[in-house]
Amino acid sequence: MNDLYNVSAAPHARSPITTRNIMQDVVIALIPASLFGIFNFGLRALLVILTTILASVVTEYVYCRLMKKKVNPGDYSDVVTGLLLALNLPASIPLWMAVIGGVFAILIVKMLYGGLGQNFMNPALAARVFLVISFPAQMSAFAVEKISSPGVFDFINHGAIVLDGVTGATPLADVKAGATVDLLQLFVGYHGGTIGETSALALLLGAGYLLYRRVISLKIPLSYILTLVVFTAIFGGQGFNVNYLLGQVLGGGLILGAFYMATDYVTSPTTGKGKIVFGIFLGLLTGLFRVIGSGVEGVSYAIVIGNMIVPIIDRVTFPVSFGKERVKVEKE
Repeated sequence: MNDLYNVSAAPHARSPITTRNIMQDVVIALIPASLFGIFNFGLRALLVILTTILASVVTEYVYCRLMKKKVNPGDYSDVVTGLLLALNLPASIPLWMAVIGGVFAILIVKMLYGGLGQNFMNPALAARVFLVISFPAQMSAFAVEKISSPGVFDFINHGAIVLDGVTGATPLADVKAGATVDLLQLFVGYHGGTIGETSALALLLGAGYLLYRRVISLKIPLSYILTLVVFTAIFGGQGFNVNYLLGQVLGGGLILGAFYMATDYVTSPTTGKGKIVFGIFLGLLTGLFRVIGSGVEGVSYAIVIGNMIVPIIDRVTFPVSFGKERVKVEKE
């Protein structure tokens, strides 16, 4: 018979959207935050961004050549990893440390586990955590020296933030200490921090683009942020102080993490219920780190830990096939 159906292994769904399309959209979405970071911190921020991207791309290429694996040029996954890593670094970090971060993200977290789609945690965040543990002083160097009469060269090299200068403490540290912060300044992003986390406005513009393109959904970001707000309102010691709660949301890397890294396809749950459970788990962990712990951040650690329990979340929340009952394990 010539009219036999050709049956292949699942999945059978087909889509014109490719990995390259998705990664391109993520890069486009991160452009506003990247440009603001360069404006805020100057040429040094641009050098860090270019360094981590180059380190990531070269590491993946060299690994594939040495292991005689197929090189997939143009899927932009290595570019996204390098860019996300750079936006999680301070502009003052030595460039050789940025290179180490890029190599660690691609080689250790991504390629050694099988490449794209096989990594068990977000490579960029894993590299950031590695750098924080290895070089804590350099990774927390957010102080910028004020220049009373900055010239063109000062502005290009150090960015707009040299006009006022900032202390070593980030706005999130001030929030934890109970100080009142300028919410408009936090929203716009004219303050110290990592290259990409300062401007909530720029990050939300990019997130809006990803939502419009249907690259991400609101399940993880909303459940994450709302859980953190509720947690800090109950246990933060300031009740429903609007300045305190919005400071927790706008300060630090919450928006960057919630919209751009917690939503990573490979390291986040596949089911709708699982995404909400995942977001709630991240919110609780971040709240514990920020409120109970001695640190002021916690987003990176929360997402990395959350990535490791995603298989459990998927297993628990995966829907049962129609006509079948979920198997219950009887206790002996």
